[in-house]
Amino acid sequence: MPLSADSALPARPRRVLVAGSSGAGKSTLARVIATSLGLAYTDLDGLHHGAGWVPRPDFLDDVRRLAAQDAWVTEWQYSAARPVLLERADLLVYLLHPRWVSFSRVVRRTVRRRLWREELWNGNFEPPMRTILTDPDYIIRWHRRSYASNRRRHAELTGSPPDRLTIVELRRPADVGRWARGPLADAAHVG
Repeated sequence: MPLSADSALPARPRRVLVAGSSGAGKSTLARVIATSLGLAYTDLDGLHHGAGWVPRPDFLDDVRRLAAQDAWVTEWQYSAARPVLLERADLLVYLLHPRWVSFSRVVRRTVRRRLWREELWNGNFEPPMRTILTDPDYIIRWHRRSYASNRRRHAELTGSPPDRLTIVELRRPADVGRWARGPLADAAHVG
């Protein structure tokens, strides 16, 4: 049974995954968790995207090295990486915000990054907004296409989670702050 925003964690986590749809706040929460627990955070997008948005050939090797470490925090994404990371994780925090929340965040974030020409990973920038019409993997289109599969993955995992894995479900943005100030902060003071 997954834990809620108010449920105490059974132990201080050491290997943490944050899951959810694009725009749910995975990277933001992963950084908060890493800071709170004093663990290293690895941005999985930074490992995946090489120059020109080409996937890095060493991505899966880097994920294996990350998973083999004693302690870490990262996002649970990329189909090749998910089983490697899940095998070692002891906590999975699932962001299950309503579609409109994550979609509006994706749109705002994408527009901001494009307007301000923010470098994302390895020299990559958001492509021109017109790309939404031509690229099926443009992040705004990707969100619309992947939201339902993310929900299915959640249902499958929570139906039969690994024994050692604690799952926390945060269903609204307000749950994230409440969980970080409560159960996460409490776990950070253990051991």
